[in-house]
Amino acid sequence: MTAGTVQSVSASASAARRPQRARGHERFARLLDSTEALLAERPDDDVTLAMIAEKAGVPLPSVYHFFPNRNAIYVELAKRFHEDLAALSHMPIEPAPERWQDLVLARQTRAHDYLNDHPAALRLFMGAGVSVEVRTLDLRGNSSIAALRTAEFRRRFDCRSLGGLEDWLANSIGVMDGIWAISYARHGRITDHYLQEGWRASVAYLRTYLPDTLRETGKTWP
Repeated sequence: MTAGTVQSVSASASAARRPQRARGHERFARLLDSTEALLAERPDDDVTLAMIAEKAGVPLPSVYHFFPNRNAIYVELAKRFHEDLAALSHMPIEPAPERWQDLVLARQTRAHDYLNDHPAALRLFMGAGVSVEVRTLDLRGNSSIAALRTAEFRRRFDCRSLGGLEDWLANSIGVMDGIWAISYARHGRITDHYLQEGWRASVAYLRTYLPDTLRETGKTWP
């Protein structure tokens, strides 16, 4: 996906029909809100389109107008979560960390806080029943976050000798995700302990490529 946005998942049976009019946009958003509320309370397999329609206060045919099946609405909700996470990645860290290790922790802490505040996002991205489409979208979203993180690194630090930085940062996000998934499986959330564990593992991986100290450029934001 491009920086700050979510690339569309390839056309499939789970593709949603995007609204064209203001009333449609409002109903579309209400259906996503209702889906999020239901997922925060119960496993994804227990949620039905009929339940979503009832929660949103709209006729069931209106749900099918936008979403051919349940997974289509899950994919759209996952897109919205990743758009929020991308927006968080655009927000500056104040005060700006002096060490790259602390910058990684600050960014991971923001993602940790957002996900714990949105249990439906945790269920979609880390639950056992995640679909191929949602998983693909999540991986693309992580690639976008890595691109944003790379731009921030190059702005804050002298990274001219680090040609593989974006790939390394993308891999470090994957390392973090794996540890956070363990926390979700055990505790239903990302605990502070596993936030620290994910950060330690990410930094340990990045240290195989990055020196412990990177010279600051003096640039912060944007």
